[in-house]
Amino acid sequence: MSVSVQQLAFDQRLEPVADSLALSALVAALPLAAVLILLGGLRVRAHRAGLTGLAVAVLVGWLTFGMPLGQTLSAGAQGVLFGLFPIMWIVVNALWVYRMTVRTHHFDVLRRSFGRLSDDPRIQALVVAFCFGALLEALAGFGAPVAISAVMLVALGFDPVKAAVVALVANTAPVAFGAMGTPVVTLAQVTGLPLDSVASVVGRQTPLLALVVPLVLVGLVDGRRGLRETWVPALACGLAFAAAQFAASNYVSAQLADIAAALAGAAALAAVPSAREPAREEVRVAVLTGVRSEDLDEEDPRRDVLRAYAPYALIVVIFSIAQIPPVKDVLARATQVFDWPFLDVSDADGKPVGANVFSLPLVATGGTLVLLAGLLTAGVLGVRAADAAREWAATVRELRYAILTVASVLALAYVMNLSGQAATIGHFVAAAGAGLAFLSPILGWFGVAVTGSDTSANALFGALQVTAARESGLSPELLAAANSSGGVLGKMISPQNLAIACAAVGLAGKEGDLLRKVLPWSLGLLLVMCLIVVGQSTAVLGWMLP
Repeated sequence: MSVSVQQLAFDQRLEPVADSLALSALVAALPLAAVLILLGGLRVRAHRAGLTGLAVAVLVGWLTFGMPLGQTLSAGAQGVLFGLFPIMWIVVNALWVYRMTVRTHHFDVLRRSFGRLSDDPRIQALVVAFCFGALLEALAGFGAPVAISAVMLVALGFDPVKAAVVALVANTAPVAFGAMGTPVVTLAQVTGLPLDSVASVVGRQTPLLALVVPLVLVGLVDGRRGLRETWVPALACGLAFAAAQFAASNYVSAQLADIAAALAGAAALAAVPSAREPAREEVRVAVLTGVRSEDLDEEDPRRDVLRAYAPYALIVVIFSIAQIPPVKDVLARATQVFDWPFLDVSDADGKPVGANVFSLPLVATGGTLVLLAGLLTAGVLGVRAADAAREWAATVRELRYAILTVASVLALAYVMNLSGQAATIGHFVAAAGAGLAFLSPILGWFGVAVTGSDTSANALFGALQVTAARESGLSPELLAAANSSGGVLGKMISPQNLAIACAAVGLAGKEGDLLRKVLPWSLGLLLVMCLIVVGQSTAVLGWMLP
């Protein structure tokens, strides 16, 4: 037995190419370069770019970094499993719930309910794109909030271009905790940092964006007049959202951060008297230049309205119950922990890496809890078991390319991390020293802009950020969090999200027009986040960190 273990053991090397860190880092970056060039330059579809990058990572890990082929493939297999469960397990079940509401027309009831909350289009943008969009991001993410919010805004009478821009810009502050905390869960997994530590730092960065985004939205909808007349409800919404996101991520659960924030933001809007005042006719004429859906004035029975809200209420209740300590302990007992087969890896210092042991939370994971909520939703909405099963299968078919993309990107990340490629790049990047604090959010932004996913960007660059932080003497938690927090600002310019927004509002082929409208906001908010992280790396804002 000892002989076979010795044969399987692999120690990472930082300088396998001519004993040069620079040359080794250049070779180690080839998988990332392949993905970025294929996606951004050649416009290859994301799943094909991911698979190609994975193949390059396997070859570099095996032939250059000396990782035995069996262990290289095993590392990739672990990434695939993590991509499927828990990540896509959450997304599939969340979108399944949404599809059932569409099938039973309760989504239309929900849309009409939002339209009746306020006839002021500036407030409607906050309710639909910011608050409800954040709730959708919390439950599903991966483009669903942009598509659904944009469609609802168009139905409310928004111009399609304006609806798409508002939906894209709104989909920022909640992204780091989207899909039941999947991006930060992934970040903790690939970096080896405690989830609570990473989530608490992210929860002290992205809430600062939440203070600004509602003001930006009312400005996008109605210019300076919108800011002048609705800054009070916008600021109240942002403050409530930020406070709830901070409190939940730091003291309750990363999985509940966006749910709490979305509900708090909506409650704040409802509590501000000026948010409920009828909009002046000149405002409505100036803003609502689109075609208003004819069914908005239709009155829905109270029973149907309650049933339309029920799926989201069920998810909130189930996740809240799951956080009660005794319940949480019972669920945790179902977690399977085992030695990952054919994997025996030590880092450059000779310490075994955490990926040698794998945890499989069968019940205590967001996807399983959403599945339970979905089963209850089917009963509440009157969906027959056979129809619910067909909708679930249809959801998987709809997401098949997204599933393949996420699985391949996570496999690529695991191969790069376990073969030592990420560590080599991290040590090389650490030469930037204190400048890393400014560059860290930009790296995350770039990753999301290319991949369209904060989860994927965290998987690709999370370990690199931590390695660079340790080498330069900065906080690993700070730079890991900055990768995710900066990444959320790349979501609005990612080709995938732009395509989703255009398709949702009937603007196929106009992605370039949308990009030009949202790019300045993406870059401006990114600069703000870079300055926040720089401040948090010094005594200026260092007091903000836990």
